[in-house]
Amino acid sequence: MRLRTLLPCGFLFLLSPLGATAQQPKPAEPASAEKPKEEKKPAPEEKTVQSKHSARIGGQEVKYTATAGTMLLKLEDGTPKASVFYIAYTKDDVSDLSQRPITFTFNGGPGSSSIWLHMGAFGPRRVQMGDAGALLPPPYKIVDNESSLLDVTDLVFIDPVSTGYSRAVPGETPKQFHGIQEDIQSVGEFIRLYATRNRRWASPKFLAGESYGTTRAAGLSGYLQQRYGMYLNGIVLVSTILNFQTTEFDTGNDMPYQLILPTYTAIAWYHKKLGPDLQADLHKAVEESEKFALGEYNEALLAGDTLPAARRAEIAQKVARLTGLSADFVERNRLRIELSRFDKELLRKEGRTVGRLDGRFVGIDSDSGGSSNEYDPSFSAIIGPYTAAFHDYVRGDLKFESDLFYEFITGNVQPWSYRAFENRYVDVAETLRQAMTQNQFLHVFVAKGYYDCATPFFAANYTLDHLGLDATLRGHITDDYYEAGHMMYVHLPSLAKLKQDVAAFMKSSIH
Repeated sequence: MRLRTLLPCGFLFLLSPLGATAQQPKPAEPASAEKPKEEKKPAPEEKTVQSKHSARIGGQEVKYTATAGTMLLKLEDGTPKASVFYIAYTKDDVSDLSQRPITFTFNGGPGSSSIWLHMGAFGPRRVQMGDAGALLPPPYKIVDNESSLLDVTDLVFIDPVSTGYSRAVPGETPKQFHGIQEDIQSVGEFIRLYATRNRRWASPKFLAGESYGTTRAAGLSGYLQQRYGMYLNGIVLVSTILNFQTTEFDTGNDMPYQLILPTYTAIAWYHKKLGPDLQADLHKAVEESEKFALGEYNEALLAGDTLPAARRAEIAQKVARLTGLSADFVERNRLRIELSRFDKELLRKEGRTVGRLDGRFVGIDSDSGGSSNEYDPSFSAIIGPYTAAFHDYVRGDLKFESDLFYEFITGNVQPWSYRAFENRYVDVAETLRQAMTQNQFLHVFVAKGYYDCATPFFAANYTLDHLGLDATLRGHITDDYYEAGHMMYVHLPSLAKLKQDVAAFMKSSIH
């Protein structure tokens, strides 16, 4: 039986092995030769740099302290295992920390640092990069983030081991941190240690994760409760993926085709590829697509090869109407449009492709043939601005110096271990349900981008609608939509709305 280990949506790398060469046997050592003793390298020391700042947030000046540093994760006997890099922002002049919320924030991957939520959404400074159709050229600038959450909550941005400046200490194997459970344990240990050292156990506590970071956040909701007795007030899930069956286009798994259809409709609407009746209103077009996906389209996919030819043609016409694709293309794909094919096909006549993380962005391939695009234009658009801005910011404003390469997103964490989920799809939704049931004050906010193909909004809805929560707890989950993609905060109106929504959620989650 083939072991099932799934790659998640969001940021991820599919690494091809380098050319392998046959290993030659080593010559035998003389019997008298003595092997040199291995010298254990000393563990790195913790390094912390604090600096004072102010930023204009929500129309007011907010004074704060920034702490950029590393924290050693150790066994109980004091043996160091890993050095975790973080950047924390704490509002000045707070007399009672029990009244001041704190939010632990991270991105996904697996293999991503926290640079994206940090420099794009929640931190006090953000990258000025422009948006789809109006990108700015280098060099890139950073500006005050008027929509930062720092006026509402203190913030701790965490880089999991092997991302950012975080590393396993010399002599330790990095792969011991590269797995769904291992990652939850190491990030959980960091959160416990930070809260202990900084006297934040009495503060209202939140998690905020994006993409695979939502998988981590759901896992942490249970781990923090069970291992440390740390109960959270709330979790912010940005571009959610909890049940991977909803997004994996595997043979025999029709669920992703249904759940991504409304996203295709939204992207086709954005590029003006729908008929006049659907083009008139995005929300009505999406609503019709959702209804069709759950009804006629679901029935057609369930019928499989028994679907009559006339009915197949009818369904193909309806899928075409809702996606901007041709009915012939839909039929040739057996009514099932895999993501990369949609990204390549929608604007094929114009010689353009659309983005996976954000369908508003367009790219240019070497030709208009083929069945998939060469690259994700939405990801390419953000790499340069974010990495340049961060490297200048961390040394300039925050005064933290390191000659390590800041692994903004890396394939060094692969292969990622899904040992607990072998032979089945990864699904941490049940962990979240248990956490919300056992801590009945835990609230969840879900932010969804209309144009996000990596973690489609309808897939998130399906997962949350199937949590099995008691009726008295269903109101503890709230959500909202944004007219952008996976990283909806690159769209400034969506960034402002995200701040407003999350701030209101946090205030309502503190009793």
